[in-house]
Amino acid sequence: MVAFVIYGMGQAMKTKQAGFSLLEVMFALSILLIVAVSLVPLGVVATTTTENQGHLDARVTEYAQDKLEQLLALAYSDQLTDTRVFPAAAVGGTGLAIGGNSNPAAAGVDKYVDYLDINGTLIPAPGGVAPAGWFYKRVWQISAPATRLKQVTVSSIVSSQVGRLGRLPRATVTALKTEPF
Repeated sequence: MVAFVIYGMGQAMKTKQAGFSLLEVMFALSILLIVAVSLVPLGVVATTTTENQGHLDARVTEYAQDKLEQLLALAYSDQLTDTRVFPAAAVGGTGLAIGGNSNPAAAGVDKYVDYLDINGTLIPAPGGVAPAGWFYKRVWQISAPATRLKQVTVSSIVSSQVGRLGRLPRATVTALKTEPF
């Protein structure tokens, strides 16, 4: 501690200058560090949730909707168009033939499944076998709930997510198509 003597009005006065000691500063910083470190898990949870429920959920929904729109663009009686390639081939596929499976967690039915890489680019999958490097899987099912009516259901799922908590992001979209449209 430093003391100064100030002379004024005929008498001597002592004043003190006080501040924080190094020990007090270190104690305050350690408390601040403990609080900051305790908030790190909150940041990890926020990042994981944003990636899984924001980005990945949006992508699987978008890709399912894209496939649904592609299938709905086909003629009601089309049973040949191959929508597993881009652009769609006139032959080699199933078009809107009854069949398929709308459960993305199950094995895909041949010609009713396709795979995308992490950027959303179609990956060839001969025989419906999952290719290496796939990130998104889309499966579809065509059913006929009534005469002159087809129900088209498309489901998509990702191969992995950030963290290991919760189910994989997935989406399912359904639409009806009538004859003659």
